[in-house]
Amino acid sequence: MTVSPPSEPPGVSASRGFFVTRLVDRLEEGACVFLLVVMTGVAFVNVITRYLIRFSLAFTEELVVSLFVWLTLLGTAVAFREGSHLAFTFLVDRSPRTVRRLSIWLAAALGVALFGLLIYFGLGQIRSERMLGTTSEALAIPQWWYTAGIPVFGAVVILRIVQGAIRADRRTRL
Repeated sequence: MTVSPPSEPPGVSASRGFFVTRLVDRLEEGACVFLLVVMTGVAFVNVITRYLIRFSLAFTEELVVSLFVWLTLLGTAVAFREGSHLAFTFLVDRSPRTVRRLSIWLAAALGVALFGLLIYFGLGQIRSERMLGTTSEALAIPQWWYTAGIPVFGAVVILRIVQGAIRADRRTRL
């Protein structure tokens, strides 16, 4: 005999779906906050040690610069998701609806191509770094650990470019 779960009140599953969607939509922002806190903490520790013991911690620059690349890519993903990336829309906004929709998808295709190339060359860089056994200068960890963020976060940017294009296209249809 099977027992079925109690039925949910109307709208509960819809609100749960909204919460999950909202959570997934905000993952990049949470990761950006985390990276910024880590970068700030590491840089602060470096400044304190430089003034207290008169020596700089060598690994801090390496870590902060590498995390800054990741932060930049995640911020790019957020900008594309929100539609707040830099865009010249003077002519597009004054164009017929068909031209606006075409320009949205052309811009999205160009963005996907750009970040697709970034992923392709990033994977090539990782392959090269692994094959050569390249390690970072200060921490002596495999360099590809830092480089791995480029294709991973590049894929997130592509996802958000497509998501942003779909949202912009829906607004144009209305």
